[in-house]
Amino acid sequence: MTLGFYIIMAAQFFSALADNTLLVAAIYTLRDMHAPAEYEPLLKTFFTVSYVALAAFVGAFADSMPKWRVMFISNGIKIVGCAMMFFQLHPLLAYGVVGLGAAAYSPAKYGILTEYLPHRQLVLANGWIEGLTVVAIILGVLLGGALIKPDISQALLSLDFPVIDTPIDTVTEMTLTVVGVLYLIAAVFNLYIPETGVDHKPLKRNPLYLLHEFNHCLALLWRDKLGQISLAVTTLFWGAGATLQFLVIKWAEVALGFDLSKSSMLQGVTAIGVALGAALSAKLITLRKSVRVIPLGIAMGLVVLVMNFVHHAWLTIPLLIFIGGLSGFFVVPMNALLQHRGHVLMGAGHSIAVQNFNENLSILVMTGLYYLMLKLDLSIYAILTLFGLFVSSTMWLVKRRHEANQREHDDVVLLDDHA
Repeated sequence: MTLGFYIIMAAQFFSALADNTLLVAAIYTLRDMHAPAEYEPLLKTFFTVSYVALAAFVGAFADSMPKWRVMFISNGIKIVGCAMMFFQLHPLLAYGVVGLGAAAYSPAKYGILTEYLPHRQLVLANGWIEGLTVVAIILGVLLGGALIKPDISQALLSLDFPVIDTPIDTVTEMTLTVVGVLYLIAAVFNLYIPETGVDHKPLKRNPLYLLHEFNHCLALLWRDKLGQISLAVTTLFWGAGATLQFLVIKWAEVALGFDLSKSSMLQGVTAIGVALGAALSAKLITLRKSVRVIPLGIAMGLVVLVMNFVHHAWLTIPLLIFIGGLSGFFVVPMNALLQHRGHVLMGAGHSIAVQNFNENLSILVMTGLYYLMLKLDLSIYAILTLFGLFVSSTMWLVKRRHEANQREHDDVVLLDDHA
C-alpha cells in the first residue's frame, strides 16, 4: 500500500472517531435535558435520513470532483452540525446536519478506494479501512464515555488558559469541543489525499435527470446476480449494526446495571470483535470466494439470542467480541464484492450512493421499529429475541436466493453446452 492509502486511512480514522464520540455526547445531552428514552434511537433516524433522501444527488456530487475535496467539504458540514449542538439547538436537529455531512462523505470515502487501488486489493483495503474504522469506533465510544465521567469532565472543565476566557462551562460543551477538533484534524488530512487520475463527470443541474440516473443505477445493481446478494447482506448488516448499538446500551443497563458511561464502552468491546473478524477475513477470503461467508450472518443472529441469558460482565465481553467477530468476517468480503460490482456497472460514486441508500433505509426501518417497541414497553429481552431471529431468518433467505441464482446460472451454461 502506498502513502496515499495511509493518508486516506488517517482521514477516515479521525472522522469516524469524531462521529462515535459525538453519538455518546448526543445521548448524554438528551438525557441531561430529560428527553424521553425513545428519542435516543431517533438520533440514528435523524442522522441517516440524509443518506436516503439525498442518495440520488450525493453519488453524482462525489463523482463530479476529486474525492479529497468532497471529503473536505463534508467534514465542514459535520463541524457545522457539531457547532449547532454546542449552541444548544436540539440534538436531533444538530445530529441530522452531521448526518448530511456523513451522507456526502461516504461515496467519496469508499469510492476513492475503487479509483485508487486495483480490484484485487479491494478485500485487503476494505479489511484495513473497516478495521481502522472499528478502532475509531472503540476509541470514540471510550473517549465519549470517559469525557462524560464526572471526575474526568470536572478535571477538564477546571482547566484555565492564561488570558483566554473560553465559553466552555458544561460537560456537553467540553465534549463537543473535543469532537470539533477531531473533525478539523480529519479535514487537514483530506487536503493531502492524492489525485487518482480518474476523469470526473460534470454535475448535472437537473434534479429530475439525477433522480432518473439514480433509479437506473439502483435497478442495475439489484438485477445483477452478485450485486443483489452483496447488497442484501450489507443492507441487513448496517441496519442490524445500528440497532445493536442502542440495544447493547439498553441491555447493559437492564441486565448488568451499567450507567451510560460504562454501557457505551461495551460498543467498543463489540467493535474489537469486528476488527478481529475484518482482519481475519482480509487475510483468508478473496473476492472470488466472498459469497461463502453468508452462513456466518445466520450464525450471528442466533448468537445474539445468548445475550438473554447473560447477567455477568465477565461473560459479556467474550460474547460481544464473538458477535462482532462474526459480523466483521462476513461483511468485509461482501462490501468489497459490492464495491467491485458497482464500480464495473456504474462508477464508484454512484454505486456507493446506491449502497448507502439501501443500507440507511434499512437503518431507518430497523431503528424505527426499535423506537416503536420501546414505545410499546416491550422488555429488552423480547426485543433482543425478535432482533436475533429476524437477522438469522433474513440471512437464510439471502442464502437461498444466492443458491437459486447459482442453479439458474448452471442451467444456462448447460443449455449453452447443448446448443
